[in-house]
Amino acid sequence: MTAQDIRNTFLTFFEKKGHKIVDSAPIVIKDDPTLMFTNAGMNQFKDIFLGNQSATDTRLVNTQKCLRVSGKHNDLEEVGVDTYHHTMFEMLGNWSFGDYFKEDSINWAWELLTEVYKLDKDRLYVSIFEGSKPDQLDLDMDAKTIWLNHVFEDRIILGNKKDNFWEMGETGPCGPCSEIHIDLRSDDERLKIDGASLVNADHEQVIEIWNLVFMEYNRKADGSLVPLPAKHVDTGMGLERLVRAVHSQNSNYDSDLFMDTIHTLEDISGVKYGKDTNTDIAFRVVADHLRAVCFAISDGQLPDNNGAGYVIRRILRRAVRYGYSFLKIESPFIYRLVDGFVSKFEDVFTNLSSQKEFITKVIEQEEKSFLNTLNNGLKLFDNYASSEGKMISGIHAFELYDTFGFPIDLTQLLAKEKNIQVDIKGFELELAKQKDRSRADAKKVAGDWIELVEDDREEFIGYDYTESEVIITRYRTVEVKGKKQFHLIFNCTPFYAESGGQVGDKGIIEGLSDSQKIKITDTQKENKLIIHLAEELPKNLNQKFTAVVNSEYRNSVTLNHSATHLLQASLRQILGDHVTQKGSLVNSKYLRFDFSHYQKVEKEELEAIEKLVNYKIRSSIALKEDRNIPFDKAIQQGAMALFGEKYGDTVRMVTFDQDFSVELCGGTHVSNTAQIGSFRIVSEGAVAAGVRRIEAFTGAHADDYVKNQLELLDLVRSELGNQKDILKAIKDIKNENFSFKEKLEAFEHKQVAGLKNKLKSSIQNINGMQVIIETIEVDKAAQVKDLCFQLKQETENLFCTLLANVAGKPNISIMISDQLVKEKNYHAGNLVREWSKEIKGGGGGQPFFAQAGGSDVTGLEKVKEIAFNFTNEG
Repeated sequence: MTAQDIRNTFLTFFEKKGHKIVDSAPIVIKDDPTLMFTNAGMNQFKDIFLGNQSATDTRLVNTQKCLRVSGKHNDLEEVGVDTYHHTMFEMLGNWSFGDYFKEDSINWAWELLTEVYKLDKDRLYVSIFEGSKPDQLDLDMDAKTIWLNHVFEDRIILGNKKDNFWEMGETGPCGPCSEIHIDLRSDDERLKIDGASLVNADHEQVIEIWNLVFMEYNRKADGSLVPLPAKHVDTGMGLERLVRAVHSQNSNYDSDLFMDTIHTLEDISGVKYGKDTNTDIAFRVVADHLRAVCFAISDGQLPDNNGAGYVIRRILRRAVRYGYSFLKIESPFIYRLVDGFVSKFEDVFTNLSSQKEFITKVIEQEEKSFLNTLNNGLKLFDNYASSEGKMISGIHAFELYDTFGFPIDLTQLLAKEKNIQVDIKGFELELAKQKDRSRADAKKVAGDWIELVEDDREEFIGYDYTESEVIITRYRTVEVKGKKQFHLIFNCTPFYAESGGQVGDKGIIEGLSDSQKIKITDTQKENKLIIHLAEELPKNLNQKFTAVVNSEYRNSVTLNHSATHLLQASLRQILGDHVTQKGSLVNSKYLRFDFSHYQKVEKEELEAIEKLVNYKIRSSIALKEDRNIPFDKAIQQGAMALFGEKYGDTVRMVTFDQDFSVELCGGTHVSNTAQIGSFRIVSEGAVAAGVRRIEAFTGAHADDYVKNQLELLDLVRSELGNQKDILKAIKDIKNENFSFKEKLEAFEHKQVAGLKNKLKSSIQNINGMQVIIETIEVDKAAQVKDLCFQLKQETENLFCTLLANVAGKPNISIMISDQLVKEKNYHAGNLVREWSKEIKGGGGGQPFFAQAGGSDVTGLEKVKEIAFNFTNEG
């Protein structure tokens, strides 16, 4: 059976058991502030488990794209080192929402593994929850009793809370779980050591393959447990481990999920897999990380310097590093693996193949960029290695890790080649400081929801109303970075919650009984829940309120959102159908739109795009809105759907002219394009490989922009003496400036030449060296550098120290001939770093040349004295 066969067998098995097959959610999460990536199959059903949403189907099954780079067994730096952990993996799962529970879940799992996949029963072990005294929970006897129908008691392992009690987070739904493990060791090894003793012992051949979670409790903020209204089942089985188990392989990477990529990588590198421990790790790292990066990009997450984008960039760079360091591949190569990888998923994750070209270009450009960074990092390492003696400091090792992407093992490897050490304790200290800073920045303490009124649904009515009567159904207190705020939930709300690039509404609620006004500072979405943020609680929570959206703010946002739709349609018409949205921001001041395009948008194209958008605005196109149209029908009618979005069975379709702009969108929009007023593009540029960004103003902001530009033009005209032909006047000034600059450079060059001759005449022969130590007068630091290099070319055995006061700032420049560097082991960078303390500054450089600046000009004379003493001693 291929991996595809094994996946399909799982889905078909549960479909026959009455489960509905559903699509995977995107790997990148956009409406859950507690997660960046989907890390478990249950993430998309979180609202059902939390009770925020009712299940339309009580039995579901799917394969879910997951990404884990932290937590138990998921340190990124360990992936590839062993043979059974991954960043990206497929989670096969079946769910029951208030339907079947432990008996069917356990029986079906055993049936599928042993009767369908034909796994050897003698190699299987199961674990159950042993209970917890602090939580007043007993041994899970229900699970044990059911398992005894299938296995002997000595194959049932009792697991503690860490291993066999699953929790969504510090609070929320949770419950005992039962894991199924398989022993893949040889028969000889199994005779020596009982497999039961190796369960949950991090043995590479005794691994967990399936976790059956029985959700029956809710963890409160105070740590207590209360029973859930309904019991649920959430199971998860990694496809990669299952394929390995079915084929009795020694490694997850031995399956067809990875080996095709590894074989291609063998051809690229000329290195064979299975011959060396270090190169094998490199093969596994690249094969694993390729998957994570491809799936993330296909779901809309581009490599970036922040948030989820930073994680993807870090994963990709780790793969490049391993290829560079161990497979000796010094040019971009990962992008060449995309085509073969994508072909394996054409039947299950279709957006991979539809975006193959885009994924390939993004990865190639990222590789090129990082290889440049890597080379710069290697140069910096060489500088540290030559200037720090026998130990690379922890601070510098961390700088190489954090800025240049060097894992500590790479720094250690480079250090070993130069016979020096790395301060590991210092590095770990700096790493711990960074993690502490990150935790502090992200720290959010949320209390339990306090329910005031039982209400199972919160209705958004903001498409039709900006004011309505509401009641608060529940609230909670949240502390973010030490600041307290309150989250309010209403029975219905006119407030739009931030999503789809559109910012959330602001406004007030006013008590109908006491007239107290409470500011709503923002509106956010947590899964499907609309949360209103307030800095204070109403004194009377049980009264009715009038909820009022800030209409002026909402209107400005709405203009920008509708204009964004017109912009995307115009881009596709002017540039081509390859244009798709890659990100957007719609706020009250401007709009920002990221889109796929592989070259700069030319000035003429931008003018045509802006002109077309304004034409559509002036055409007074009425909004056509279909709020509950079936998804498939909307797509048939030409609606554009975003990659990386999870759509329901019914969607909202927004149309401005059926032949121009038809999109699936949940945001707020103008009823007629004429309301937008005007549209002005203010910038266009690249944000990533194959991704461009346009920023624009609409309405009054667009008018203000034009007004400011005209006022600026008037000021320029005035400065030029109100000449009629402004362009000619500017060109004349530029020509004059260029002429003056040429004359100034010629003068400076003559000045430097004269100074050089004067310095050569001052050479002293000290200890076999041609020594120049002088204080000079120059206008620019660059002139000093120029002097040093000219003197080096014309003087053998040169030791030159030039001191200068450049615009009130002290400057030290040291130039040493290559011969002296070699014979006397001199290092200009080390000298200037030490001597610059006298001018309250710092600097560095190479062994033959270095410069430093500072703040205390009076210290230059002391430096001169130190330099003479050094040469006399040398």
